[in-house]
Amino acid sequence: MYGTVREDLRATLDEIREAGLFKPERVISTPQSATVSVPSGDVLNFCANNYLGLADHPEIVAAAKDALDRWGYGMASVRFICGTQDVHKELEARLSAFLGQEDTILYSSCFDANGGVFETLLGAEDAVISDALNHASIIDGIRLSKARRHRYANRDLADLEQQLKDTQDARRRLIVTDGVFSMDGYVAPLAEICDLADRYDAMVMVDDSHAVGFVGPGGRGTPELHGVMDRVDIITGTLGKALGGASGGYVAARAEIVALLRQRSRPYLFSNSLAPVIAAASLKVLDLLESAGDLRDKLAANTSLFRTKMTEAGFEILPGDHAIAPVMIGDAAEAGRMAELLLERGVYVIGFSYPVVPMGKARIRVQLSAAHSTADVERAIAAFIDARATMAG
Repeated sequence: MYGTVREDLRATLDEIREAGLFKPERVISTPQSATVSVPSGDVLNFCANNYLGLADHPEIVAAAKDALDRWGYGMASVRFICGTQDVHKELEARLSAFLGQEDTILYSSCFDANGGVFETLLGAEDAVISDALNHASIIDGIRLSKARRHRYANRDLADLEQQLKDTQDARRRLIVTDGVFSMDGYVAPLAEICDLADRYDAMVMVDDSHAVGFVGPGGRGTPELHGVMDRVDIITGTLGKALGGASGGYVAARAEIVALLRQRSRPYLFSNSLAPVIAAASLKVLDLLESAGDLRDKLAANTSLFRTKMTEAGFEILPGDHAIAPVMIGDAAEAGRMAELLLERGVYVIGFSYPVVPMGKARIRVQLSAAHSTADVERAIAAFIDARATMAG
């Protein structure tokens, strides 16, 4: 039987390659950092979500090593059986305080966190209203629930209000949005979204994976940036980006929401506990965030330099001031070719194409980090200019 299936799969893979949509995985042989080693040599890394440069921070590495001695390697169990240690409870309490929420529940990833919310909280008599550009994990999580599904155009408040008007017969309504949209670097208008939620008696959920740690005056994310920390009902996020870059996710929310998730959220109930080494290292990350203003300032400076100089050089950068700086190419094959040319020039980036982004909207998503020096950023800009010249000539 598999002989026929094999040929079908090979044909599909060939179609992906011919369309310029194949996504190879490059192997790095060093810790995640501003500079990494790949088979072709040492390159500047401008594609990791290592916003604050904490992925190889010596204090975090030391905390992880200490945690192995104190708590062991893994739990070999789910939380409600025998998979909860004091380090898990401490991290949940610290995240709650940091994010201004009543309680927090840990997951193995933010994908699982988003996958566990909607089915638990919403039934057939409820409605979820989702931004059109929300992360795939939100889309998949919504599909698992029986709630009525509505979608509004990206950051379009008039469209959102219309969806709220159209769902006034629902028992519960949940507006869900990314805090920062990961392919574009756009920030959701949370203050206005909360205003609409108040007007139409809806709840608000924000996936703040690309904001917590460095967005807002204290790095508490887009709710802090917009002054609505007390008005957002559910915050989901990851420990795998600015908060150390390992893995793990969480839901920080109203106490009753978290309590129900502990009883009925399937990804929580049926997945092993977060490894204690990650929980302990994440506590050290939260310690460092209390004095990370210089890192946030450095990230902002690097972001401004790259966006300004690239725009002056004639590249199309989606507007904004987030550390995600999408360099728009359009054609998928050209984006892939540009990424290869940049790698040859010592700059590691990735071309993003369909289905990760819409067809015809291929781009190179540059990720700035506080770990980059000014010279690193300037070298990347020069590489883009040189690669463009090679493609043109």
